[in-house]
Amino acid sequence: MMGKVIFYEDRNFQGRSYECMGDCGDFSSYMSRCHSCRVESGCWMMYDHPNYMGNQYFFRRGDYADYMSMFGMNNCIRSCRMIPMHRGSYRMKIYERENFMGQMHEMMDDCENIMDRYRMSHCQSCHVMDGHWLMYEQPHYRGKMLYFRPGEYRSFSNMGGMRFMSMRRIMDSWY
Repeated sequence: MMGKVIFYEDRNFQGRSYECMGDCGDFSSYMSRCHSCRVESGCWMMYDHPNYMGNQYFFRRGDYADYMSMFGMNNCIRSCRMIPMHRGSYRMKIYERENFMGQMHEMMDDCENIMDRYRMSHCQSCHVMDGHWLMYEQPHYRGKMLYFRPGEYRSFSNMGGMRFMSMRRIMDSWY
């Protein structure tokens, strides 16, 4: 299944538009600004700076007539990345400290609060084995989030020093 999102220069789907069906590192050659979008299919991470940098925001199918006030954003979207659909199991190991040190727990489902579930005060590294995940800086899926695809993440200090307190799988049912 392909993803599709339409970006609009102004709020309420007004102004010039740009249709996107995959990753786009910089919108500036297509439009000077973006203040609303319509996600027709797929799940997407949007970034407020070019080249997938800056704050990340998760978008799934739906209309976002004024996403800046909806998400409390200061800058408009400048780049986007489509999240591939995943079928199968979800597995991730989270570690209390950098470089896969300290307390470790293997997760296969969402976790609203790692302190309540695992008695871990925070998570500083992880290894995503299967699936795509969103990790949040606060319990109950609140605060800033980051997208994690399969791979090893030895240190979150180079990701703005965030400490993650809750994790959620990006499920096919969200499409």
